[in-house]
Amino acid sequence: MLDRVWGIARSLVIYHGQPTKHRRLRRLYSQFLGPGDIGFDIGAHVGGRVRQWRKLGARVVAVEPQPDCLRVLRFLFGRDKGVTVLPVAVGERPGKASLALSTTNPTVSSMSQEWRDSVSGAFHGVRWDRSVEVEVVTLDELIARHGEPAFCKIDVEGFEPQVLAGLSRPVRALSVEYVPSVHDTAIATLHMVDKLGAAGGGYRYNYSLVETARMVSDEWLDMPGLLALLERLRPSGLSGDVYARLP
Repeated sequence: MLDRVWGIARSLVIYHGQPTKHRRLRRLYSQFLGPGDIGFDIGAHVGGRVRQWRKLGARVVAVEPQPDCLRVLRFLFGRDKGVTVLPVAVGERPGKASLALSTTNPTVSSMSQEWRDSVSGAFHGVRWDRSVEVEVVTLDELIARHGEPAFCKIDVEGFEPQVLAGLSRPVRALSVEYVPSVHDTAIATLHMVDKLGAAGGGYRYNYSLVETARMVSDEWLDMPGLLALLERLRPSGLSGDVYARLP
C-alpha cells in the first residue's frame, strides 16, 4: 500500500507541482487547442495535460485504465463538465486486455510485453509487479462518441501501434512518444502516423525532448527531416514526444 501511495504522490509532484513547466505546456499546446476544441488524452495518467488543456478552453476526453490514476482524475476533474474521464484503454479492436502495472513508477505501466522487455535495462529498478484486466476501445469509437479531436496525445508506453491501428482517418494533430532504447519500434510507429496522415495532405513534424515542452526544431519537418533529427539526438538516450500536424 505504501508503494502505491508513493508512486501516485511522485506522479502528482512531477505533473502538477511545477508551475513554470505548466506555463510552457500551455504555450506548447496552444498551437493545437483553443476554446471549444476537443482534446483526446490517451494515457492521461494523473491529468497534468488535462489541467493545462482546460485552461486553454478545450474540452478533454481523458482516457486512463490504471485504477489508482483514475481515482486521482475523478477527484480532480469529476465535477468539471468539460472533462470526460474514461476508465478504458485504447487499442486496435474492442475487447479486454491485460495491463501490467508498476506500483512505484505508474508512468511506465504498459500493455506491451515487447516494450517492457526492451526498456527493462534502460529503466533501472523498474518492476511491473501486478496486472489488471481492462476494457479496450478504439480511437474510431471514441471519435464516434465524443467528436473529432483537434489534438490527440498518445502516450501508452509501447502500445502506440495498436492505438493507431484503431484509427481509420487522420486527426488534425497528434503526438506519440519516442524512446531511443526501442528505436526501431518507435520508427515503425512514426511510419504508421505518416501513412495515416497521407489521406489528409501529409503530416508535418516536430519534436519535444523529455518534459521540456519546447519544440527542438524552429521549422516543421517532413518525415525524412524528422528521422534525421531523431538520429542526431538518439545518442543522448533521452526520450521525448513527436508532434504531427496537418497543413
